[in-house]
Amino acid sequence: MSAARLIRHPGRASLPAVRYVGPVKKNALRAGALAAGTTLMMLLMSSPALALTRDDGDDPGTGLRVIETLGLFVVAPIALFAVIAGLVMVLDKSHEAHRVTTRNIKTRPKAEAGSKA
Repeated sequence: MSAARLIRHPGRASLPAVRYVGPVKKNALRAGALAAGTTLMMLLMSSPALALTRDDGDDPGTGLRVIETLGLFVVAPIALFAVIAGLVMVLDKSHEAHRVTTRNIKTRPKAEAGSKA
């Protein structure tokens, strides 16, 4: 043995042996294999969507302008969210007493010094 291997650092614990396959690691390996297989299948199934050649009978329309794209994918979802949130707030039928706000929180009075709990 060489001298470098015999030198130990006092106060430090030695590293434990690494076990790659154990009861917990098997589940992790199984989950990793499942995720890899699912990803591979999704990539294989989506390959026609990435094709550069046109299919027979393919007749694409004109592309969207920038304003149309922003309106469709930015403004429309924000407007839909605002309409739904507004309807929820306007049509809220819950009672004021049931809502937890700082106005209706009731605290218990402090116990007197001589009384028992």
